[in-house]
Amino acid sequence: MHPRRTAIGARLQAARLHQNLTQEWVYLATRVDRSTLQDIEAGCGNPRFTALARIVYVLDVPLHGLMP
Repeated sequence: MHPRRTAIGARLQAARLHQNLTQEWVYLATRVDRSTLQDIEAGCGNPRFTALARIVYVLDVPLHGLMP
């Protein structure tokens, strides 16, 4: 796992949990595949920009705030 991906995933997960949202709610709202969302939060894989953009939009967090 890459340290930046891990940090981004942790920040997305923290934002989701802070809003008391489930992964299911987020993947349904964003139309991002569930396994993709799980991989992003775990810091695995190489997510597409469009997937990250959809997630940050739904979570209402700034994209630049994810960068370590």
